[in-house]
Amino acid sequence: MSKKTRRVIPGFGISMGVTISILSLVVLIPLASLVVYSAKLGPREFFTVVTRDRVLSSFWVSFSTSFIAALINAFMGTLIAWVLVRYTFPGKRLMDGIIELPFALPTAVAGISLTSLMADTGWIGGFFAKFGIKIAYTKTGITIALIFIGIPFVVRAVQPVLEKLDATYEEAASVLGASRRVIFLKVILPELLPALFTGAGLAFGRCLGEYGSVVFIAGNKPFSTEITPLIIMSELQEYDYPAATSIALVMLLFSFLTLFLVNLVQSRNAKILGGAR
Repeated sequence: MSKKTRRVIPGFGISMGVTISILSLVVLIPLASLVVYSAKLGPREFFTVVTRDRVLSSFWVSFSTSFIAALINAFMGTLIAWVLVRYTFPGKRLMDGIIELPFALPTAVAGISLTSLMADTGWIGGFFAKFGIKIAYTKTGITIALIFIGIPFVVRAVQPVLEKLDATYEEAASVLGASRRVIFLKVILPELLPALFTGAGLAFGRCLGEYGSVVFIAGNKPFSTEITPLIIMSELQEYDYPAATSIALVMLLFSFLTLFLVNLVQSRNAKILGGAR
């Protein structure tokens, strides 16, 4: 007779019950409320609300700036992770800790700080204003705020992969005469792509719903720099909950699709790694 494996936590039934209960209270019930409130509108009314010109313009601002910020974060985050992993220099641990500052810093504080810097009277905005370039209260300012929010996701996704990357493959490629560019594109980058896509996807999903750090620097000009979370807040302030939840439901669907693709890439990468072993 085989001995039963002793587990530190209770059995599957109790653990699964507690997991489902916590998941329902924290995630499923709040999300289900969006569907319930949105259902108060008929299909025609729902479509009318989410396709208003002002709402469509806010969708474009939120999605376009989030996508651009995710692309920039993919490049900058990979570069930062490379420096933190491949080089040793004074202040390395401090820099490694600063990367996670956007996670801990209140978003409103980040928004006010960025606005004061990027405004025409600020240090950075004042410099560019001399050349006729305006940063604050434009899509450029929104993108910069989203880069600040999203870059830790890419760094923390790519960094562990770089740390575990076997250097012997790079050495072998170098011995065979491959240039640094070829080594990076053919040896290193394929290993980083799943983590890079995951980090960029998480950053994109986070940027879509960002409000506090963006609302100050955006300027909130209708049909120009007005983001979707601000539209939702405006509807809530007017006690139009069905309209607010309908717009939020659209954002939720796109965020869910993004996270689904991220998880799909992670699962496929895990299967590939498992098969390789």
